[in-house]
Amino acid sequence: MDKRADLGRFLRRRRETAPPLVTTGSRRRTPGLRREEVAELASISTVYYERLEQGRGSLPSAPVLGGLAQALRLDDDARDHLYRLAGHAPPVRPGNGEDVDPALDYVMGAVAGTTPASITDGLGDVLKQNRLNRELLGDVSGLPGWEANLTWRWFTSPAWRDLMEPRDQHEASGLAYAADLRAGLARREPDARAAALLADLLAASEEFVEAWDRHVVSALHCAAKVIDHPEVGRIDLECSVITSPTSPQRLLLLKPTPGTPSAARIGRLAAPYNQCVVTPLADS
Repeated sequence: MDKRADLGRFLRRRRETAPPLVTTGSRRRTPGLRREEVAELASISTVYYERLEQGRGSLPSAPVLGGLAQALRLDDDARDHLYRLAGHAPPVRPGNGEDVDPALDYVMGAVAGTTPASITDGLGDVLKQNRLNRELLGDVSGLPGWEANLTWRWFTSPAWRDLMEPRDQHEASGLAYAADLRAGLARREPDARAAALLADLLAASEEFVEAWDRHVVSALHCAAKVIDHPEVGRIDLECSVITSPTSPQRLLLLKPTPGTPSAARIGRLAAPYNQCVVTPLADS
């Protein structure tokens, strides 16, 4: 696929369908924007912009793409597509901080009585857990430093990962965490927090260094979990990851493995939370 040609076609089509500039007394014979108008709004030369539409020359830099996205009034999805056509990672969308994605939060609440779940940001920081998740994995969200970060906990807390998985899965899971972090960093614009997490992991864990040096890049996929709970016994879980379409956040669901008594055992843990008091209607 010729990225330059695809980029040119995309720019031309979006320019032709962009809202036209309105000036007093002007009459537009054609819809959209003129090339020189896009160039002026994006703070680049008209000649350079024409070359981009023609699929010629070098691919634009990230700052130029930002100017083009503003000039053409692209929404987030179209802007991200523009960056990818030019070979750049799209800028991180708003919502990568402490504000929990409302759609993911709704789903987590909907399954709270049956499924342990948590929401993480693009770096793997746990932003929120439901009661069952805290019951099985401990209260992680809101801890200071990197203690709320799943990748950090995996590589620096052997007791915590022993709680979740058999040791014969640890190498594969460690590689998956490192690969997900590499993918997450590739999607972000450089920032101090991401750089600090990587530097601290490289300094703290030789195991992480080995996994990082393998240069595997992949979105997070969770291995099956086996948790021996002191009250209800062994719980076998399958992990599913749901990504948000509007933010870098993800919902991690731990579903009881079919064919095992895990669902009933989770039900016993959830019983105190699921009980509700029904108030009879007053006689009319």
